[in-house]
Amino acid sequence: MRSRHATDGCASWTRPANWPAITSRLDKELKEERPQRKPLTRAYLDLHRWARRVGPDTPAGTAPEPPAELDLTPWR
Repeated sequence: MRSRHATDGCASWTRPANWPAITSRLDKELKEERPQRKPLTRAYLDLHRWARRVGPDTPAGTAPEPPAELDLTPWR
């Protein structure tokens, strides 16, 4: 019986022919995503602070609005 190791088949792995296209697309998506990280984090923290103030017996009031520079189109 032949032994099976985690590395079996890895030695023959090669990059796909469209590797430059894949990496350039990932680079582009990262450049687009990076400016949104700070506003998204701020919106999350604002919402978290609001949720901590609101208890089960406390009227919730309105949730904080996300920052204007946060692009929410991917989630709508």
